[in-house]
Amino acid sequence: APKHVQQLIEENHLRWDSLGEFCALGESFKFLAETNGATKSQVMGDAVEAATQKILNENRSPSRKVGEADNRESHFYFAMYWAEALSSQNTDADLKSIFSPIATKLREAETTIVNELRSAQGPSVDIGGYYHPDVDKVASVMRPSKTFNDIIASA
Repeated sequence: APKHVQQLIEENHLRWDSLGEFCALGESFKFLAETNGATKSQVMGDAVEAATQKILNENRSPSRKVGEADNRESHFYFAMYWAEALSSQNTDADLKSIFSPIATKLREAETTIVNELRSAQGPSVDIGGYYHPDVDKVASVMRPSKTFNDIIASA
């Protein structure tokens, strides 16, 4: 991870791949469903799995090169694919109604969001330290798309 942080600070590009975290999230939802009989958790876990698979199928993993997809972009696509999977399922009507408008907004704003994420790359950034970074500085660096932030905040 030190090289990842170095590249983030020097070029504002984070090549960290979060597929392991995505898989763990899906399995956590499924475990909750199995142990507590939580139907919504099963639906959420299945949708996480579908989103993770689509990340792989659509080649949305981070690149090592500045100006190409990085971790922030792969997280945008994960969020969009997850919302789409939840909006297309028919097991839980509540989740479908919550996530359908989010999926639509993310899909409609895809080009704008990707452009905002990629245009942030290139110049060096200050996160306020390596071991104890400044929370506000990190949030600013990791959330450079106003459009994406606004859609998530309005959900």
